[in-house]
Amino acid sequence: MPLFGNTFSPKKTPPRKSASLSSLHTLDRSTREVELGLEYGPPVMNIGGQSWKFEEGQWLTESGGNGSSRELQRLKKRNVQLEEENNLLKLKIEILLDMLTETTVEYHMMEKEVKEIKTQHRRKK
Repeated sequence: MPLFGNTFSPKKTPPRKSASLSSLHTLDRSTREVELGLEYGPPVMNIGGQSWKFEEGQWLTESGGNGSSRELQRLKKRNVQLEEENNLLKLKIEILLDMLTETTVEYHMMEKEVKEIKTQHRRKK
């Protein structure tokens, strides 16, 4: 038996209003473009007097249409690829040098064993 009357029972919450009172979401794309003049292109922003455009997952500066910033971005990407390839080739060279060293040591050890066997064979005669 509860001490202060009935058990705890919260009031029911009122239903929420619709998320958007705008009817724009019901219009199709072509109607929205005609009515509102919306153009769906890549995002563009101006920062410090410089125009930036978001293309292919990266922000690129627009420099009067000459494309030098795009070329710079492409060259930086290519430079990174070449550095990675260069690091891989250096690693392969290091592995090959280790293999050559190991083979050379084995060869010298076998050559030494052959000489010892020859000297022992000569002593027996």
